[in-house]
Amino acid sequence: MSKFFASVLGMALCLPLVATAAIDETIRVKESIEVNAPADKVWAIMGKFGEMGWHPAIAKTEITGGKEGEVGATRVLTLKDGGKINETLTSYDAAGMTIKYEITESVLPVRDYSATLLLQSAGGKTTVVWRSMFKRQDPSNPAKAGQDDKTAKDTITGIFKSGLEAIKKAAE
Repeated sequence: MSKFFASVLGMALCLPLVATAAIDETIRVKESIEVNAPADKVWAIMGKFGEMGWHPAIAKTEITGGKEGEVGATRVLTLKDGGKINETLTSYDAAGMTIKYEITESVLPVRDYSATLLLQSAGGKTTVVWRSMFKRQDPSNPAKAGQDDKTAKDTITGIFKSGLEAIKKAAE
């Protein structure tokens, strides 16, 4: 076999690997909302890792390890439908009004999930920004119901939007 054909064959054998890698890309979601309230008031509502009762989908928040506001603390969010989400606090800055966390186990169609919830203050108003990076739950089977990129992104977007609306309503 000539070197040319060996080279072409080698590249052709690599194509399925490239296609597979493209299936497992990181998805990003960012939502924000302007709240007509000072940042201190907004932070008082949503600034505790151990209390996410402000979100309409959350029935209960429980710190299961570590201490409130300390990196490494873990919590379990119990959803109103009974589902559970386990999370770990990865960064907490009360002065900068920023919380970063990761999901470690979840009913959501995501994995490798990390998120930041932060406040930006200007002129007596506050912008709440919620952003995340994650991958969909099952990269080996994109056709599986609820496991495609769009479903994962739409799920997180919906969670963010409803949570941000609830913060705004509670603060204004």
